[in-house]
Amino acid sequence: MESKKSAPHDLMHDALTDNNRKTFAGKSITARLRSMLPSSIVRAFRSWSGTVSRESDEPIWAELFSIERLEQHAESLAAAQHATSKPASDRRLERRLRDNERALRAAYHAIALAVSEERPISPAADWLVDNFYVIEEQVREIRIDFPPGYHRQLPKLIDGPLVGYPRVFGLAWAFVAHTDSRFDAQMLCRFVRAYQRVQPLSIGELWAVAITLRVVLVENLRRLAETIVERQAAREQANVLADRLLGVGSHGTMPAATLLQDVEGPLPAAFAVQLVQRLRDQDPRVIPVARSHDSRP
Repeated sequence: MESKKSAPHDLMHDALTDNNRKTFAGKSITARLRSMLPSSIVRAFRSWSGTVSRESDEPIWAELFSIERLEQHAESLAAAQHATSKPASDRRLERRLRDNERALRAAYHAIALAVSEERPISPAADWLVDNFYVIEEQVREIRIDFPPGYHRQLPKLIDGPLVGYPRVFGLAWAFVAHTDSRFDAQMLCRFVRAYQRVQPLSIGELWAVAITLRVVLVENLRRLAETIVERQAAREQANVLADRLLGVGSHGTMPAATLLQDVEGPLPAAFAVQLVQRLRDQDPRVIPVARSHDSRP
């Protein structure tokens, strides 16, 4: 997809992967917090930072393949996929595109609100706001070029995680996953040719390769956008906690353990990284809430 700014994927990829790291400056996040915060806060942190279960809507990323390895994967994928040519009235692909469009618009509005309120945003969020019109154009073109009557005639997968979806959709999904969403026309041609050495595609499927590739890229962008918004919210929550720990501004003080309990689920990595950054150079003895909380029997 054409972009207003250069290297949009690099901006998004770097912003997301940096926040997802489980280490910070050579030490684990837990270790950094342990060295900064009193034991009561560390206990609250550890009780909240259990193993994170993998969500079904994680970004479409897999092992990055070289062109030779990608061709081998295409051949093995062609051998493993089983499809039927019987037309189906399955509308999941239409619903998927509609849901992706709705989620992307919600992410855009959430980030735009943060900008209007002069809250800091990540480079990835900035890219999404500046290039949202490009995303909308792509979705409109997909609707025009890939109408329901067309994709219903394509061979459908009869097994695997994408059962019921067009076979070419699974092909595009694998290409996006193993190239980290980086489009290269030559790599795509070699990938499709390798697939066809084992399982020939129909003319309709060959025409649909480019369209389904855009469908998968929009899907991945929606997943990334939701991650951007979630991490934006996590960083803002960390800033609130840091302000209260440091007695900054007009924020009222309250025990850190109580504040941590207000957030459900495991401690997000973005929250922990932001909190570490805010408290990096602070002496725990000068954090009023921490001192008062630790002094309680």
